[in-house]
Amino acid sequence: MEQTVLTGYQSVNNINVYYEFYPHSTSEKTFVLLHGFLSSTFTFRHLISLLKKEYQVLSLDLPPFGKSSKSHQYVYSYKNLAETVIRLIESLKLNNLTFIGHSMGGQIVLNILHMMPKLADKAVLLCSSAYLKRSKKALILTSYLPYFHLFVKYWFARTGVKKNLQAALYNHSIINEEMIDGYLQPFLQDEIFGALTRMIRDREGDLPGEILKQIKTPCLLIWGEEDKSIPLKVGEQLQKDLTHSELIVLKETGHALPEERPFEVFQFIKQFLENSHAAADQ
Repeated sequence: MEQTVLTGYQSVNNINVYYEFYPHSTSEKTFVLLHGFLSSTFTFRHLISLLKKEYQVLSLDLPPFGKSSKSHQYVYSYKNLAETVIRLIESLKLNNLTFIGHSMGGQIVLNILHMMPKLADKAVLLCSSAYLKRSKKALILTSYLPYFHLFVKYWFARTGVKKNLQAALYNHSIINEEMIDGYLQPFLQDEIFGALTRMIRDREGDLPGEILKQIKTPCLLIWGEEDKSIPLKVGEQLQKDLTHSELIVLKETGHALPEERPFEVFQFIKQFLENSHAAADQ
C-alpha cells in the first residue's frame, strides 16, 4: 500500500515554507532533512524512499529554494533559516528528532544545534558546508546595483544544471533527464534570482571553530572522498571541532551523496542510531 505523504505550505517566520511529511504508523523517530544550496527536497528523493519505511520523515524546501516563497524582505541568513526550521517543527508539533543536512543544509543543522541544543538527539551531516566566510564586501556592495539579479540569472544559465551536477557527482553516468529537470524546475521563474541576490548580502558565514566545539549533540559525518565542492579535509577538521562526532568516508563518491550513495548513507544512519541506543543501554 502506498504510504501517505502530507504536502503543503506553512507560514512561519514571515515566509511560506513548502514541506513534505511522511508519517509512520509505529515509529516515533522523525528525521528532518535539510538540502543544500541551489537544491530542494528533490535531492533527498532516494533517501526518503528508504527512510520512510521505518521512520517519520520531514523534508522541506529552505527559502528561497524549491517550492518555498522567494521574498525580497526575508533575511536569508543561516541563523534566520535555522529559526524558520525550528518554528516549522514547532508548528507541526514534532519531537524525537534527528537532523540530516547536506552541504549548506548541514551548516543550518549546526546553527540549530547551537541555538537549541536539546531539540535533536542526533545529527547526520552529509558533506556539510563548514568554515566558509561571508561574501566579500565588494560583492555585497555590487549586489545593490539595479538589475544585479540579472547577473545572477546569467551566471546560473552559463553554468547550467548539467555542469553543476557533473561538478557535484563522481559518477556522471547517473545523470539523466529526470535529475536535470528536477534541479532545473525551481529556476524557471525569475523571482528566485532576486532572492538569491538578497542571500548574497544576508549569509553571515559558517560557524567558527570555537562555536562548533560547544556543540555536544552526537554527529555522524559522511563524506565523499572525491568531493570537489567541500573537500574531505573540511570534514576532517569538522570532526576535530565537533567533539562528539565520527567521520565516514565513501570512496569513488563526490559531493552529491544523496544522489550517488543513498543506500550506503541509509545503512550508516541506521548503524549510527543502533550504536547510540546500545551505548544508552549500557
